[in-house]
Amino acid sequence: MKTKSLGADALQVSVIGLGHSMGADDFSTAGRQKFDRLIARALDLGVTFFDTSDAYWNGLHEHWLGTALQSAQRGKPGRAVVASKFGNITLPDGSKATNARPDYVMSCCEASLKRLGTDCIDLYYLHRVDPKTPIEDTMGAMSRLVEQGKVRYLGICEAGPATIERAHRVHPLTALQTEYSLWCREAEQEVIGTCRRLGIGFVGYSPLGRGLLTGGIQTFEDLAPGDRRRIHPRFQGDNLKRNLALVAQMDVIARRLGLNTAQLALAWAVAQGQDSVPITGTQRETYLEQSATAAQHPLNATDCAALEAIFTTSTRAGERYPVEMLAGLGI
Repeated sequence: MKTKSLGADALQVSVIGLGHSMGADDFSTAGRQKFDRLIARALDLGVTFFDTSDAYWNGLHEHWLGTALQSAQRGKPGRAVVASKFGNITLPDGSKATNARPDYVMSCCEASLKRLGTDCIDLYYLHRVDPKTPIEDTMGAMSRLVEQGKVRYLGICEAGPATIERAHRVHPLTALQTEYSLWCREAEQEVIGTCRRLGIGFVGYSPLGRGLLTGGIQTFEDLAPGDRRRIHPRFQGDNLKRNLALVAQMDVIARRLGLNTAQLALAWAVAQGQDSVPITGTQRETYLEQSATAAQHPLNATDCAALEAIFTTSTRAGERYPVEMLAGLGI
């Protein structure tokens, strides 16, 4: 698989990354073995960019990923690039909050290093901007992690242009991560341009629109009772019907190219530039293999334009998050 470069320091990663899957999680022995096989298969396919966070499975995802990579890479050092995050926390009542205080930065990194089983994290992100803590203070603490050799590169997630600039002045950012897909293209308005002007790589999560672009979700009832997507406006009522009509138009192009809609969505994301890398999440080797195929399927400008004409601001329906969750993004 080909590679791309993130940031001015040119962190080399595979053209797609593998992240945390939002589906039902199996924490049994069999589930752990399935996870290990998935990571090993990703490496076999040339996927070298792995994304995790201390927020995923309450830290267990970091532990499983670190152990799986160590096992799969035995005798083959240096193949994987691991990104992790901190600062996006869940309170006892289930509500979300942020914490990016300098002392918390340091303690989170130490805990992540231990769970990952490594002495250095390749790319360390602030998962969510903390409005209570000046970004300069947070980045100052993160930069000390680089000085101490505990982190190689720094990133930030879901930040607006002004915050990106302020953070970058304290320490060069290697990557900005936010949601980005054919369905969710708000980052094109200002964020991507800011990143390119400053030499910051762009990492887009949920390139399949949280499953919307796969065609596998046809009704609200297709989402399990505990599925968090049930609270996302894009999957509700008339919004879902309107969005599925767009996927149907997309399917015509996919069939012509010999792909399914999920593959076409990912191929489009890969085609967005040498500084732009999508990360997808799956628990199935079959889907991972399909993603690897899509990542190596070039789309020309005509095909990209046709897809973008389907998914416009006026045709897409529903916000990507509920209003109360959107309030903390892009600051």
